[in-house]
Amino acid sequence: MISPRIRTLVCLLVVSAGGSILSSCVAPDDTSNVTKEDATAAAARKEMVGLSEADVRMCAGFPTATADAGGSGQIWTYQRTVQRGNLNVVIPTLAVGAIPTVGGSLNVDPGGYCNTQIRMVDGRVAEVAYAGDNNLPNNRDALCVSTVDGCVAYARQRHQVRTGAISR
Repeated sequence: MISPRIRTLVCLLVVSAGGSILSSCVAPDDTSNVTKEDATAAAARKEMVGLSEADVRMCAGFPTATADAGGSGQIWTYQRTVQRGNLNVVIPTLAVGAIPTVGGSLNVDPGGYCNTQIRMVDGRVAEVAYAGDNNLPNNRDALCVSTVDGCVAYARQRHQVRTGAISR
C-alpha cells in the first residue's frame, strides 16, 4: 500500500508536469516570425497605393494624427485600440507541508493596439505600414484590418470601374 504522503507527492508532481505542459502551449508575445501577415493588411500595402487624400478620407475617415515628413510628403496615422474580453484561468495554489506551492494563471486574448501609417506624396498614397501591439496568435497586423478593410474594398471597386469591369 502506498503511503498518503507519497500519493500526495505523486499527485503534486503530476499537477506540476501538467502546468509545465500547459505553459509550453502559450503563444509568444511576438508572433511575427511564426505567422503570416493578415491577407487584408497585406493587400492594403499594395492596393491602397495611388489612392488620393480624398479617397482615403472616404474609406478610412480622418486621421488621428498627421506629421510632415519633409520631402517625403506627409504621414497620416490612424490609431486603434482594441479591448477584447479577456479570459482568465486561475489554477489554485496547492501546498502540502514542505512541498513547494503549485499554481498560476493564464490570460487569453489580451487587448492590443494598431497604428496604421499612410505616407502621402503629392496628395496620393505612396506607402502603408503598421506599428504597435497588433498581432493575433495566427495573423500578423490583424488588429489593423478594421482601419484598412474599407479602403481595400474601395480601391478594388475604383479599379474595376476604371478597367470597365463594372458599369456605372
